[in-house]
Amino acid sequence: MRDTEKVKSIADKFELIRGELSKVIVGQDDVIKQLLTALFARGHSLIVGVPGLAKTMMVSSLARVLDLKFSRIQFTPDLMPSDIAGTDVIEEDMNSGRKNFRFIKGPVFANIILADEINRTPPKTQAALLEAMQEHQITAAGKTYRLDDPFFVIGTQNPIEQEGTYPLPEAQLDRFFTQINIFYPSESEEREIVLRTTSPENVKLKTVISGDEIRDIQEFARTIPVTSSVLEYAVRLVKMSRHPDGYPEIIKWLSWGAGPRASQSLVLAGKINAALDGRFSVEERDIMAVAYPVLRHRLIVNFSAEAEGISTDDIIKDMLERAPEK
Repeated sequence: MRDTEKVKSIADKFELIRGELSKVIVGQDDVIKQLLTALFARGHSLIVGVPGLAKTMMVSSLARVLDLKFSRIQFTPDLMPSDIAGTDVIEEDMNSGRKNFRFIKGPVFANIILADEINRTPPKTQAALLEAMQEHQITAAGKTYRLDDPFFVIGTQNPIEQEGTYPLPEAQLDRFFTQINIFYPSESEEREIVLRTTSPENVKLKTVISGDEIRDIQEFARTIPVTSSVLEYAVRLVKMSRHPDGYPEIIKWLSWGAGPRASQSLVLAGKINAALDGRFSVEERDIMAVAYPVLRHRLIVNFSAEAEGISTDDIIKDMLERAPEK
């Protein structure tokens, strides 16, 4: 299959996925696209949004449409690493009477993992999941177990409840490929949501794509070419956020800028954004389209920004407006 035909098939699959999810999810087209971008990049996503915005339904429905095994882990203060990875149990052989250890796999052994309210569990347990995200394997009792492929972790956080939480450290936040912010629906969307959820349910989702096809897309996405000008644009955008190379108007709001992983993620996400649009070439508009989810959790605002209500999205907007002028 030629490259142009391949990207067209990816774009067609994307439209089919979006069409199926629209049966149960109202709006949120951008969120769905950002989730698929992270999946096809072999990355992971952090979703930030208030309760009641169908985060769990969206993720579980996505797993059904993609024909992937779904697992939901509710993070709580007493959750232990073994509750995620699994644990050894003692079994007795009925014939010999000998006792042996047998590893019982935990919920992390799935294709799509919903880490619900990931900031409600202590750092030790957070680290156990983040290690699995990075290495795609877990170690228990000296043995290493490979995780299923594809392996896609979606963490959720509630931005309005901070009591009793353990915010993810900046270095761990950087492990997420994207941070996706979900906002309240429009009035018309909310009317549709209320109508659907208060009527008899009879929705059946069809499987659109298999795990093998997802792995194929993940491999193909990296072959999409990037021109030197687009590459320079992505690097320049990230460099603007750092001391002392960034613009003073931006730097005065930041205590720490984005690292090289941000540049890598921008380019890879740009490739996938182009493929989902049916194009076998990456343009600056693709980098701009993925800048917010890729950068917003990698920029650390300082006290001055917090005091004046300046968010990372505000800073990224300023960066995007200034970057082409460089």
